[in-house]
Amino acid sequence: MKKLWMIVIGFSLIFLGACSLQPPEWAKPGNKTDMDDITIGLSVSTLNNPFFVSMKDGVEKKAEAEGMDVLTVDAQNDAAKQISDVEDLIQQGVDVLLINPTDSAAISTAVQSANSIGIPVITLDRSSEKGDVETLVSSDNEKGGEMAGEYIVEQLGEGAAVAELEGVPGASATRERGAGFHHVADEKLDVVAKQTANFDRTEGLDTMENLIQGNPDIKAVFAHNDEMALGAYQAIKSSGRDVLVVGFDGNEDALSSIEQGNLSATVAQQPEEIGSLAVEAGLDVLQGEKVEEYIPVPLKLVTKDTEQ
Repeated sequence: MKKLWMIVIGFSLIFLGACSLQPPEWAKPGNKTDMDDITIGLSVSTLNNPFFVSMKDGVEKKAEAEGMDVLTVDAQNDAAKQISDVEDLIQQGVDVLLINPTDSAAISTAVQSANSIGIPVITLDRSSEKGDVETLVSSDNEKGGEMAGEYIVEQLGEGAAVAELEGVPGASATRERGAGFHHVADEKLDVVAKQTANFDRTEGLDTMENLIQGNPDIKAVFAHNDEMALGAYQAIKSSGRDVLVVGFDGNEDALSSIEQGNLSATVAQQPEEIGSLAVEAGLDVLQGEKVEEYIPVPLKLVTKDTEQ
């Protein structure tokens, strides 16, 4: 009898767990008749990065202009926290989810949870490996990696020894920027070292210090984002070496560093535009309009000689 009772309790817990993501009836998608009464749930991978702060600002400015509310959560580069954050947003009854994934594979479960109750999902800058996503609003990360590689070849010639600082493992931006870079580098450069620094400035500094010590002939480094590039530059400066540094994003600190002659270049995105276009796409979806599976945002290679 005791064993039977434990089985009943077990099934009850599973049932309650399955129901836990359901928002209140009044808040379920499609139950609002006023299109001005819309709440966006925004999950950002980290707000400890100026790029994603700008992206958040783009979402909030566009939403305010359209009369929509935004609930923003910061995953702090923690995939488990992001899943929990998104589940909380679902519970609060958001009408559409804008997600900037920390990990493209891990976020899939949260996307599928939203799918199960009809909340549309739009991803920003990085994709989700599974689940139904209405659209990805992003720069062409692969093309950007190619632009970085081509710039290094133009500056140093073929065969130059280079290092690569990779972003967060599992993030689609990491894979795509690296793939684009290697389209060029594997044929025209000598990639002597590559290591992750998790899109973080401090890790970029520490990792670059180690790479320089182990590879004193490095002539250039491509960092998958500006934060790592800025950290790498500090390590290079301290070492007294002359190494060309190329970043990716185009954040204010990087642009200022380029102007001062420190960083050599960055592949500049438009994070505010990414945020704004994601809100537009969300509104279109809620109004029953079709959106493209991928909404591209233009890139630009910025150097000291280009107009910023």
